[in-house]
Amino acid sequence: MKENKSLELKAEINRTYLKTVSAFANYQSGSIFFGVADDGAIVGVMDAQESKLNIENAINDSINPQPVYNLTTRIIEGKEVVELHVEKGYHTPYLYKNKAYRRADTSTIEVDSLEFKRLVLAGSNINYEELPSNKQDLTFLYLGKKLKEVVAIDELNKDILKTLDLYTDREGYNVAANLLSDNGSLRSSGVDIARFGKDINTIEFRKTIADCSILEQYDVGVALYKQYYQYEKIEGMERNLKERIPSEAFREALANALVHREWDVNGYVQIAMYNDRIEIISPGGLPSGVTEEDYLQSKFSILRNPIIGNVFFRLRLIEQFGTGIARIKQAYEDGLQQPRFKFTEGSISVVLPVSEDTGVVLDEDDKLILRYIREGNGVDRLTLEQISGFKKSKVIRIVNNLIERGLIEKVGRGPATFYK
Repeated sequence: MKENKSLELKAEINRTYLKTVSAFANYQSGSIFFGVADDGAIVGVMDAQESKLNIENAINDSINPQPVYNLTTRIIEGKEVVELHVEKGYHTPYLYKNKAYRRADTSTIEVDSLEFKRLVLAGSNINYEELPSNKQDLTFLYLGKKLKEVVAIDELNKDILKTLDLYTDREGYNVAANLLSDNGSLRSSGVDIARFGKDINTIEFRKTIADCSILEQYDVGVALYKQYYQYEKIEGMERNLKERIPSEAFREALANALVHREWDVNGYVQIAMYNDRIEIISPGGLPSGVTEEDYLQSKFSILRNPIIGNVFFRLRLIEQFGTGIARIKQAYEDGLQQPRFKFTEGSISVVLPVSEDTGVVLDEDDKLILRYIREGNGVDRLTLEQISGFKKSKVIRIVNNLIERGLIEKVGRGPATFYK
């Protein structure tokens, strides 16, 4: 056993584990094993039945509200070990000594004031965008123009704003309305765009788009993308539009950054444009309960801002919810370089490489093997033979060709060799 974000090991039973009970109940289900040392050594507990009773009493007396949990006795290496499994709850925050906790890798820490407010909202089943706007004299000329262009709405009135969940008679405009308005007041509403030259010290162009609707921020970002990464090329008698970076990938990445970001974080969406790539950085990490694998595989979608997402969907700026990452990948399906995704606790970054013709020519068999390696990200030769149906000599020739072109790398030696 090794400790991780959802597993904690305790050689002895002391009350510090109650912080971790709070963390699991607040964010992500997890287990605590009592009778197991930090290094995974099994030391056991003296009396499993009494230990479970003490743990149960401590949780019932110390955690408020009561989390859902179960206690199980396990025999490991001939010794009794107690597993405490805590389910993620719906009535956050779950407090220990009037404080809420979260997991940070293998440790448990107290949440800050901003995260505490998010837990309170989540426990009340309210998203930040649903809160009343601190400014009520809002105008919606840009939103009205977009609705007229896309869905043929002639006049944007209060009834339509209610239908879009931007306004209620009781509380007026909400934060989502503030963000979509022409004259909103949210400090975090903005997009910062920089175009770099040969290095990060050479800034050729910089523009900050703020004090306007996030729909206008999106459109200005797309216009600047077109300026720097699209061009026309005369081929024979025709003038054809060329893209150095797939426009669909950029549009999806920028829309995702605006729709899924944390709006209570005081920071702008950042777009860094380079000769060989674009990086789009969105404030706010992954939603609670979503892993990097979930995000990259588009297994499911947790909308932080469903009201804003619905407006973008109605305006056809995004496809059905939860497909953005898949569509970005699809735009690069036949490309030699692939988009990359970076995650921190405070941000998500999407890196879109230039995908125009690089002079490297691959036939269909080369592309097939490259796709298998890319999808598996760690495939041995025998597996490549089995899934492709190619003979050993052909697979060896193809992987050597891909290595020579710098598209894959060989890892390990002998029977342990694989390609990534």
